[in-house]
Amino acid sequence: MVPPNQSNTIDFDAAKLQRLGFTGNRNLPLKPVSLVMLRQQLSLQLQTSLDVERILSLFFREVQRLVPLDALAFQHPSHDLRLELGERAPHSAGYRLSHEGEYLGELIFRRKQRFSDDELAQLESLLACLLFPLRNALLYRTALKSALRDPLTDTGNRIAMDQVLQREVDLARRNLQPLSLLMLDIDHFKVINDSHGHALGDEVLKAVAQTLKNQLRNIDMVFRYGGEEFLVILSGTNREGAALVGERLRFAVLELQCLDAGRPIEVSISLGCASLLPGESGESLLRRADSALYVAKREGRNRLTMAG
Repeated sequence: MVPPNQSNTIDFDAAKLQRLGFTGNRNLPLKPVSLVMLRQQLSLQLQTSLDVERILSLFFREVQRLVPLDALAFQHPSHDLRLELGERAPHSAGYRLSHEGEYLGELIFRRKQRFSDDELAQLESLLACLLFPLRNALLYRTALKSALRDPLTDTGNRIAMDQVLQREVDLARRNLQPLSLLMLDIDHFKVINDSHGHALGDEVLKAVAQTLKNQLRNIDMVFRYGGEEFLVILSGTNREGAALVGERLRFAVLELQCLDAGRPIEVSISLGCASLLPGESGESLLRRADSALYVAKREGRNRLTMAG
């Protein structure tokens, strides 16, 4: 019995082209006119966007004009991409997409009936139209991510923070959900830099950033606000919950093992916490968290202060 799942590897530069409809192989029962027309249309349509999800949605919709499908799935772990379009079905044909050794993700077609060899040949021919638009979209995604990341700590930068904060405030209002911020600062960071050098100071920044990320949920977001300051956006978290998270972060940083030539370096953080008030703007919320941080530093550091 033929298994329901079929797995293939497609490398459009190295793979044999017999099944792509370009080698003059008359044995393949393709429909040249329909296939050629669809390829031409896809080549134009897929160039209209640099958004991976939109490109794959267009591809899924158009391919069904030639080969009936129930679902299309795509994943690219290093880009944190996982898309599911349509409804799951028992039979599938999966492809590992690559170009000149560059991995472009895994794509799976699904439907209720098994795929014939003719249909697989058509799908593979149409996949050729997806290759370059998908590659361009992934490159754009990488560039966009780089533009929104702090290269030292791999946290979001100020540009990303402004965008996300406004979005989270809008969502919290619309869904009547709580939202909290933690503004934090590495205590006596100038002393660390002056005493141990900027290279080790950079290592402390990276260690603190990684500690924050390790202690948070996937939906929580960390941003480098500037210098040794970080901002944590806690979606769906009220005042009490944010205070607990802040204390957890503070204790986690205290347990960091930072050494200079075998000698331990004391690292701690001060935190200010604010929760969104009815009708409050993102700018106001940010100011209150920053003011609470100032109070925590003024009162001795290594502590959490709640905004009024």
